[in-house]
Parts: sequence; C-alpha cells; structure tokens
Amino acid sequence: MERRSFLRASALSAGALGIAGAASAVGATGVANAAEADSAADAPSAARPLRVQILMYDGVEEQDFIAPTEVLGLAKALGGALTTTLVSVGKPGFVKCTYGTRVEVPQTWSPHNADLLVVPGGGWRRKDEPGVHQLIADKDFLRRLAASRSKFAGICTGVMVLSAAGITRGRPATTHHAVKAELAAQGAQVVDARVVDDRTLITSGGVTSGLDLALWIVERFLGAQLATRAETVLEYERRGTVWRR
Repeated sequence: MERRSFLRASALSAGALGIAGAASAVGATGVANAAEADSAADAPSAARPLRVQILMYDGVEEQDFIAPTEVLGLAKALGGALTTTLVSVGKPGFVKCTYGTRVEVPQTWSPHNADLLVVPGGGWRRKDEPGVHQLIADKDFLRRLAASRSKFAGICTGVMVLSAAGITRGRPATTHHAVKAELAAQGAQVVDARVVDDRTLITSGGVTSGLDLALWIVERFLGAQLATRAETVLEYERRGTVWRR
C-alpha cells in the first residue's frame, strides 16, 4: 500500500473512532502514534488556536520561511485551529531575504503571544552579511529567547540561533548537514534524521526539510487527518524520518 493511502486510511479510521489529534501512523516519518496530543487540555481549538510565529530577519532564506508559511496557512484554510504570523526581532517593516525578495513583516516577536516560534535559517556562509550571524550576535535577543516559555522549531541553520541561546544544549537536534559538527560542538546531541522532535524543541535539516517540519507540526498538534489532507493539496509526500523522544 502506498504511504499516502496508508496515512489517509489511518486518519479516517481514527476520525471514525472520534479520536482527534491522536491517530497512530507509521510511514516515511517512521513514527508510531504520530499525532499523539500532548494533553487533552492543551489541544488547540477554535477558542484557543495554536499560535505560531515565524521569525523574519534580513538574510533569511526564502524557502526556509515560505515552507512553514505555506503549510500552516493551508492547514488553517482546511479548518485547522491555528494562526501563523510573521514577526521580526525589532520593529515591524520589510526584510530582504537571501535572494533579494522583500517581505513585509507586520509584527514584532512577542513570546507572550506565541505557543511556537519557528526560526528559519539563512546566510550562514556569509558571516559579514545579513543572516543568522546577526541574530547570534544580538545578545539581548538571545537572552530573551532563552527566557521564553514558548516551544521552538528550528529549520536548517536557524537551529544554530537556538543553539546560541543554549536551547539545544544537551538535547537531541538536527540541522543542515554542513553545520552538524558545529551544532554538536555546541553541546547538542545531533540526530541524523529529517525532523527531530524533543517535545518543546523541534528541529529539521536543511532548506526543503521545512516542509516536513511544518507537516509534522500539523500532524502532532492538529492530527494526522489534517496533515494528510494538506499533503494531498500540496501534492507533496514527506521525506525521511521524524525522530521523537
């Protein structure tokens, strides 16, 4: 049976049993009980949607932030209880991405208004130009990041920003293959998986893995049925393994 057909059948079976957000599935993600809810009380709802903020900055790579924006926006359009907002470290305004795309960012990052902060990567090889290195050099931002009680998701070299704040130290994580050694040197337990879920910290590999991370976020918090519907609309099948503690 093809993976997508299997996931769809599993999700529909779970829906028939009245199980929301806790369907069991084993596919390319390699995860059993893939949409297990953290707790019934914390499950997103129309009254209290999952609030996701995606951090934007000069030098952010287009694919890194577009993937979660597309997937999470689609999940909402399909009826998912979540909101997605682009946010900046400083004042609202425009940012210029790696390849010159200009994007308007309407809000400033607020830890109190986010359940999950997604940090995309960009500009790792160009230390003297806009990109993640400017975030890493912003010690006040790193202190605020470390003190936040939000959950975190890092995509590609965005994981290195979380590492600089001490968030990955001693924890399973992954990043772009070119910087895994540096992530390990900074104290993370590097896992060779497409997506690594350590409950309050979700990380993914390079660039296109942001699609897989975002679909996993949908599956974990909102259920396998919605994630499978999103895959179908996107005409995308997830790659690799989700490693979960």
